[in-house]
Amino acid sequence: MLDISPRLEEGGEPLYLQLYQYFCTEIRERRLPSGTRLPSVRALSKFLHMSKTTVESAYHQLLAEGYIESRERSGFYVVDISWDGAIRVKKSGGGGSVAKKEWTDPEVPFPSIPFRYDFHQARVDPDSFPFELWRKYTNQVTRSENKSLLYYGDRQGEPELRQELARYLRRARGVQATAEQIVIGAGTQTMINLLGCLFGLRGQAVAMEEPGYQGVRRVFLNQGFDVRPIPLEEDGIDVQRLSESGARLVYITPSHQDPTGIVMPYAKRLKMLQWTRQVEGYIIEDDYDGEFRYHGRPIPSLQGLDTAGRVIYLGTFSKSLLPSIRVSYMVLPEGLLPLYQEHLADYDQSASRIHQQTLALFMKMGDWERHIRKMRTLYKNKHDALLGFLREEMGDSIRITGHDAGISVTVEVRSSCTSQELTERAASAGIRVYPTDHKWLHPTRQGHPSFQFGFGGQTVEEMEAGIRLLGEIWRPTFQG
Repeated sequence: MLDISPRLEEGGEPLYLQLYQYFCTEIRERRLPSGTRLPSVRALSKFLHMSKTTVESAYHQLLAEGYIESRERSGFYVVDISWDGAIRVKKSGGGGSVAKKEWTDPEVPFPSIPFRYDFHQARVDPDSFPFELWRKYTNQVTRSENKSLLYYGDRQGEPELRQELARYLRRARGVQATAEQIVIGAGTQTMINLLGCLFGLRGQAVAMEEPGYQGVRRVFLNQGFDVRPIPLEEDGIDVQRLSESGARLVYITPSHQDPTGIVMPYAKRLKMLQWTRQVEGYIIEDDYDGEFRYHGRPIPSLQGLDTAGRVIYLGTFSKSLLPSIRVSYMVLPEGLLPLYQEHLADYDQSASRIHQQTLALFMKMGDWERHIRKMRTLYKNKHDALLGFLREEMGDSIRITGHDAGISVTVEVRSSCTSQELTERAASAGIRVYPTDHKWLHPTRQGHPSFQFGFGGQTVEEMEAGIRLLGEIWRPTFQG
């Protein structure tokens, strides 16, 4: 039988819960690798001298949370907690039965066109949101006896949520944080606004990846910062060019660079930390979708590698849960806390107290990490399906980057058309695609048109029909 040696204590937590926690730890830390067959209920109960009911309860909890799977007439097996199983794709024709979607995003130049297929890069799966659980916890939070909810809350964010975040970030992303270091706010741009006030002298230089996230760049520009674009290498931002820029503050997305999708390797992360020491600078690390990595083990956050207090960590629930609750957060180095208290302590909290307390309960009860495991599996399947459709339909006429992480991939199209012309061709067929031109501070005409394709907000069937139709529309423009 499998060598199992859990330390179970009578009189503490229920035995089934202790056994469940033991298996969780073994699976998370890869000591029980994917495909390992667990002992049968009968064999394990006999080995551990406990009732079969206790073992069954532990196994059922592991099943419910996606750690193991039951195979008929074979037993229980460990699944890979980064991804599960093969995707089952229903063959679809032209997608005529798919409901049309009206596009209302003000950034889009086609406000009146109804789109059947929308490849927005930041949409989450609407059918997987845990509505019943969210309603349950919201009801608990808004009970009449909780009258304090009606007043202004902690300016830094609800203490319960900050405590839960500190625990989660340590486990999941290797972030070293206490509740006192965490600041909650209504979205990443709000957090950047606060940081701009913290650092801000008008005209101060801030470096950004080129291309990079235009939403953050716009905030810096509006605040009067001197934004200095730094080109990318194959493994992320060019550290040499960063050193030459004269900036002492840099904003980067190392876990899934926006828009190229580059994952910064460990060695370059160490170079970035060395840069902070050389110039006495700071890194703003935006880990906007770090929960989702589909192949290989996650690389630790930059903040978790930092021993000098030079990394400000940003995170959000917009990609992992839903964007409409507008809850983001930052982890400030301890050395910046006095500066924060001096300049920003009088700023009122911008995120809803109701959503914050609901989210704190959602995390405290374990539903947050269960949701993440479920979504990681779902998005991995969608990710693989989209890659398959793109490669099958467009072959060597495209180059895909940014896969294996996040909820979008980037596609470079070898076409005789510009990105605007390809976007208009797609729109004429009811397909919404997203060129990356606006991600550049100084757009270049070199290279092929590039697009971000999101897979979170559509079904596999919708993606298949949309890519098949897009291939027909774009194929006459392909080069080579």
